[in-house]
Amino acid sequence: MTQKEFLQNVLPVKDKVFRLAKRLLISTDEAEDAIQELFVKLWNKKEEISGLRSVEAYAMTLTKNYCLDRLKSKQAGNLKLVHSNYVSNEISLDKKIELENSVQIVKKLMDQLPEQQRIIIQLRDVEEYDYDEICEILDMNQTAVRVALSRARKTIRKQLLKMYAYGLG
Repeated sequence: MTQKEFLQNVLPVKDKVFRLAKRLLISTDEAEDAIQELFVKLWNKKEEISGLRSVEAYAMTLTKNYCLDRLKSKQAGNLKLVHSNYVSNEISLDKKIELENSVQIVKKLMDQLPEQQRIIIQLRDVEEYDYDEICEILDMNQTAVRVALSRARKTIRKQLLKMYAYGLG
């Protein structure tokens, strides 16, 4: 596989693997480091990945496994656990602020989910993978993925209803 072919296969998934890494590792710096490691691994295995049916699923699986290993490693205690929230300098309308607040609330609720549910909801609802791809990435059967996704959505829905019924806080 040439460098050009490699880049054509791997670069389209760069943003998706970064978002998954950031969701798992929380820190932007850690996610960037993880993606750098991932691309080195993919380059070293470029001949193997040329024959794969889905380079994207393979890259997502490598990302998930690397991030989980990183979190379990001794260095995990050194990971920065602070989100770098995006702050817009422009003057925004009330609706835009309300929408951004809602998105932040949902992100925080997603972060409170069990690890497996958090990964599944990220892949399905944020990255828009279909169930077969999620099953391949996570090495799970479709029923288990659907049940975990349903539970994750139900938990988030319940927390949102609770927040809006009693006020934020």
